[in-house]
Amino acid sequence: MRPKPLRWPTFYSVRFGLGEMSRADDYNSQTISEFRKNHGKVGGHFEGAPLLLLHTVGRRTGKPRINPMMYLKDREHYFVFASKGGADTNPDWFYNLKAHPDVKIEVGDETVEAHAREMIGRERDNIYERQASIYPAFAEYQRKTKRVIPVISLTRRDG
Repeated sequence: MRPKPLRWPTFYSVRFGLGEMSRADDYNSQTISEFRKNHGKVGGHFEGAPLLLLHTVGRRTGKPRINPMMYLKDREHYFVFASKGGADTNPDWFYNLKAHPDVKIEVGDETVEAHAREMIGRERDNIYERQASIYPAFAEYQRKTKRVIPVISLTRRDG
């Protein structure tokens, strides 16, 4: 059974103005709350998709940030995709990871200390192709933008 197609909220396809960013923050807050209340499961356009909560530190502000996002699990790696719905810019969380690669992720009821590493070249391409074959919206995101959408490996850190 194929997962249902993703339909991103309209704020992903418009330019972020002050009001739009508030909608995005509200949406993330609701998704985070639902994720935690339902042991990592949410409804809406993420229903049935593997979702994790990525905890980062703002590269400029130093403030803690939490972003819900889909992932692809492969052995000890959780791969996340800086697609931003196919926008021509990377999401802020990507730059936060580059500045502070030691992060926390919530997967289901588990909280994991992880290290982020950007995948490059053929390794990146193979992982992105796998994700796009499972969730075709990711192929569309790549078609919509001139940038190469970054793929990040999140790997458990020991103790």
